[in-house]
Amino acid sequence: MPQVTDRPAVLLASRIAFSYPGMELFHDLTLRITAGVTLVRGGDGRGKTTLLNILGGSLPDATGALELNGVRLDSDGPAYRREVFHIDPRSEAYDQMTPPEFFAAMRARYPRFDARLLPALTEGLSLTPHLEKKLFMLSTGSKRKVYLAAAFAAHATLTLLDDPYASLDRASINVVARTLDAHADDAKQAWVVAMYEAPDDIRLAGTIDLGD
Repeated sequence: MPQVTDRPAVLLASRIAFSYPGMELFHDLTLRITAGVTLVRGGDGRGKTTLLNILGGSLPDATGALELNGVRLDSDGPAYRREVFHIDPRSEAYDQMTPPEFFAAMRARYPRFDARLLPALTEGLSLTPHLEKKLFMLSTGSKRKVYLAAAFAAHATLTLLDDPYASLDRASINVVARTLDAHADDAKQAWVVAMYEAPDDIRLAGTIDLGD
């Protein structure tokens, strides 16, 4: 699909650098991420997940400057992170919660969280039969769906999604694709999606290509 242009900048990243022992991933990386959906694409080991962690403010060893709607991470980290929705899909931090308990926790964290969206999201993602189960009881795919439903309801300024199609059935992938494409027209929210290949069914505001 064609890229969406002429969007305001939501996130500015300047001179980002990060290395693992014996491997430099980023050096002097500068990004301008606009409202709408931005793709981070690249092969295995190219740093897609690491870049999301950096943009979310959860890798303190990274150097450089991050500014989200005028709020700098190095000046006011808590305020910066309050505007970011980012949950590692492998996280076990919420395993003792049921999906409704998790949604309630996210509603308390994000002031623009719209709980009215949850019934359609849980139905569309086939989560309705699992609402009374704790997250540790769910399959990998179902647990990812819970996190995705919360992401779509949170209305965070910056939402970071790591491989959102992984472990999902085709019907749920279609729901995620339609929902993300609907956010292509956002004027104030930025969605950064890390995937191996560019999706055919989502209009993109930009692409960050980390190579293969």
